[in-house]
Formats: sequence, C-alpha cells, structure tokens
Amino acid sequence: MENNKCFCDTGLLFKDCCGLYLENNQKAPTALALMRSRYSGYATHNADYLLETTYVSERKQYSKAEILKWATSNKWQKLEILSFTENTVEFKAYFLDSNNQPQVHYEFSTFKFENSAWYYVDGKFE
Repeated sequence: MENNKCFCDTGLLFKDCCGLYLENNQKAPTALALMRSRYSGYATHNADYLLETTYVSERKQYSKAEILKWATSNKWQKLEILSFTENTVEFKAYFLDSNNQPQVHYEFSTFKFENSAWYYVDGKFE
C-alpha cells in the first residue's frame, strides 16, 4: 500500500493523502479532505474510520457490519468531486457492484466541524 496512488484520485500517494487520516490518526483539515478520506475508507474496508467520522447523533443509523458489507461487496473505481463548499461536498463515486456491473453513487453530503474535527452528517441522493 505504501507506494500506491490514493484511492480518492488526487494523484498523490496514499501515505501522503488519505493514509494520513486512515492510518496516522491525523484529523482531516477540511470537509473535502474528510469526504475523500471516507471514500478511501470504503475502498480499504475501514469501517471503524467510517463510523468514527460520522457525526455522533447520526451513528445509530449505521452498523459496522452494514458498512463493511457495502464496502467489501463493491470494487471502488473512481471518485469525482462535482462541487464543494466549506461544509458540503457533491460527488460521484464509481464502483462495480457484486455482479461486476458499473454503478454510480451520487451524493450531496453535509459535514459539521466540532471539537476540532470534521464529521459526516448526512447526504442527499439522486
């Protein structure tokens, strides 16, 4: 993994990009960086990180088993950022489902900054 390009399509190495947050316990400095790292979290099947970076009031809606099932049953292909503000990110995540069929997950996500960390709150889907 050390010398691999990051899953989030910045072109940077994983260890210099999302790896900082997924493996080195650094906090993502922006909502966009958090969103990118969460995509990489799905790609690396890191359900713990995905739960930890979900806003505390929303966590009860997710289970680690469900997150892991969704992460592992898909092959994550590409992340496309469509737009972002300080606390929102609009994106498309491209993946192959369990039948190897190409899929696109569109989301307009909202984030919240609290206790010096960014958290995923929720998303609107199409």
